[in-house]
Amino acid sequence: MTQSISRVQTPKASQYLQQLCKHFGHKVPVEFDPLNGSIKLPFGSCTLEARGEELILSVEGEDTGKLEQVIGSHLERFAFRESLNVTWDSAGGPSHPETRQ
Repeated sequence: MTQSISRVQTPKASQYLQQLCKHFGHKVPVEFDPLNGSIKLPFGSCTLEARGEELILSVEGEDTGKLEQVIGSHLERFAFRESLNVTWDSAGGPSHPETRQ
């Protein structure tokens, strides 16, 4: 399994963490509180952490590209009033930022 991490700067980190978890919770297992969350998708998982004005997303699975796209596109849709810059870096390997806009 591979892992990617995104650090998104937003004053609404906790709000978006909870919104993502509530949204996915209608279809897949999730756990969350205002500062931490996890989403278990059929093809991998995402852990979320709100640290002040930073939302840290970590995806892990066989197809991290698909996880990045699914989680990133949902976050961007929820935060349409902000110009979020969601970029992903491979954990423990060379950086491969992929901007989702």
